Amino acid sequence: MILAGDIGGTNARLAYFQPQNGNFRMLSERVFASRQYSQFADIVSQFLKDSATRPEIACFGIAGPVHNGRVETSNLPWIIEQSLLARQIQLPATLLINDLEASAWGISTLHPQDLVALNRVPSAVGNQAVIAPGTGLGEAGLFWNGSQHQVFACEGGHTDFAPQGDLQIELLRFLAKRYGHVSYERIVSGPGLVNVYEFLREKHPGEEPAGFGAQLADAGAAAAISQAALNRTNSLAEHALDLWISIFGAEAGNLALKTMATGGIFLGGGISPKILPKLTGPAFMQSFLAKGRLRPLLEGIPVQVIMNDKTGLLGAARCASANAANGQTVRP
Repeated sequence: MILAGDIGGTNARLAYFQPQNGNFRMLSERVFASRQYSQFADIVSQFLKDSATRPEIACFGIAGPVHNGRVETSNLPWIIEQSLLARQIQLPATLLINDLEASAWGISTLHPQDLVALNRVPSAVGNQAVIAPGTGLGEAGLFWNGSQHQVFACEGGHTDFAPQGDLQIELLRFLAKRYGHVSYERIVSGPGLVNVYEFLREKHPGEEPAGFGAQLADAGAAAAISQAALNRTNSLAEHALDLWISIFGAEAGNLALKTMATGGIFLGGGISPKILPKLTGPAFMQSFLAKGRLRPLLEGIPVQVIMNDKTGLLGAARCASANAANGQTVRP
């Protein structure tokens, strides 16, 4: 039995999987509020205690750069060390990987009904990439070696934001005053949508509907903005989401070029499925394709939204299974 985890800045999802003929059957799942715990080991220990089951191996996809079995989480006050975690939770074998690396491992487990295409491009062979806005902005790649994809993690979401046009230049200046360095994550994420909305609210004072500002005082601010935009009850929110999607599309196109992802770009994370009506509109793909002389290359790249929220968990389970077969897991 495999214990898999998909650990983000908002939620920590843990699940048991049983490998069956190359597939992975989920036996149970539980979701924890990440910020309610001072360390990740407490979450895993609680899950193991409540389930009264001991897995043979565990793999956790963590939101943050994993280096030499250690990660300082980007949007949580955690430092997790793979060997220490294995001892703390007393599991036979433990593996830490980046959360988008886990999502990339999960791509091959998806079925056609788990994906929504944003363009009409025949299935293609080659490198692939995943980009996923959520609490942060995650990115990962899948290198095609001629016979199979090899997953690799990256921290592309923290690269410098490159504004397009006067309005985005103004947004860069607004965010630079607030943060200093402005990465794509400062925009293409849940908190980033709030940043975009606040920029536009400052630029257009008096346009916010009465009482809406009070909804932005809690952790659900991004959801309130996106919902108001989708419902068309707040023109400022509509403008913010449109601008956000345009920048999302531009960075997805950047990722496609940097990884030469002729095999496809996959949009993951918790936000993408929720704003599907907007993503299927023209703004995202227009920005994705707007790469000058390289536009013809991008026109041949399939772009799909991942609708299965278990992709990261499935990927962690698949990675655990593959690494166990190679003897690469860490034992306490």
